[in-house]
Amino acid sequence: MAPRTIETIIDTASDLWSFEPDIEITMEANPTSVEALTFSQFKSAGINRVSVGVQALDDTDLKSVGRLHSADEAVRAFDVASRLFDRTSFDLIYARQNQSARAWEDELRRAINIAEDHMSLYQLTIEQETRFGELHARGKLRGLPSDDLSADLYELTTDICAAHGLQSYEVSNYARPGSECRHNLVYWRYGEYCGIGPGAHGRVIIDGARWATQNLLMPEQWLLSTNTNDDGTEAKNVVTPVHQGEEYLIMGLRLREGISLSRFEALSGFPLDETAITDLISQKFIERSGDALRATKSGRLVLNAITGALLVT
Repeated sequence: MAPRTIETIIDTASDLWSFEPDIEITMEANPTSVEALTFSQFKSAGINRVSVGVQALDDTDLKSVGRLHSADEAVRAFDVASRLFDRTSFDLIYARQNQSARAWEDELRRAINIAEDHMSLYQLTIEQETRFGELHARGKLRGLPSDDLSADLYELTTDICAAHGLQSYEVSNYARPGSECRHNLVYWRYGEYCGIGPGAHGRVIIDGARWATQNLLMPEQWLLSTNTNDDGTEAKNVVTPVHQGEEYLIMGLRLREGISLSRFEALSGFPLDETAITDLISQKFIERSGDALRATKSGRLVLNAITGALLVT
């Protein structure tokens, strides 16, 4: 996307909504040398935080995950971004094919020495209807870690980041205090957000009802729709109280701070089951402090099971 296009989008948003003085405006950037050359133009357009998709510091692995940049190119691009922007994020994927715990530890420590105040560290996930999903289904994606190794890699990641002052404020995100990604916190805290552009999802409250919006996925279809006096929306539905509670629980337990039990009840219309809470506490998967309910370090490894147990009615 050209810097001028981004500037137009930001200016239009500013005209439609009031911006807070300390608003965070993040751009996700590929760490290619071509894109790095335009970082200063992006800053002039209004961007004040850049998330750089480094993904790996190993050239062989970068090729295997379909990235077009080299590790050195990524480091140079991040260096440019860190000199231009006050806030940056260094993004990596781990639990890659044939990746040992020692290799990941060495790579992570190198990345921490480069990164500044925020890192997004995602385990490789195989999704259906993707190239990796197709290869995995055909048995051609070899060398993926076992569940036990994946768990070890996650705990290793959390421990190393904590030792360097980067707290795990969300399952896959680590930051120094005050450097947490603000717009992502809106999602995890179940706030309102507008999904604008092809494939975007939103959650907005209109006349007291929370609406889920989903835009047309294909850019060409979305653009055609918006050019014919439509808004590009494919679906728009009211989120029922039960589903609001489910969404809040699923998103909120990803956060280190957890959820508010009273807010869950206000959203869903009923409280979480006390028996389920007590059972999970006894297993040391969750902990309770007043109105707050949060996953423990071991609980974060099995979040899907925890949310499933809590949502059984």
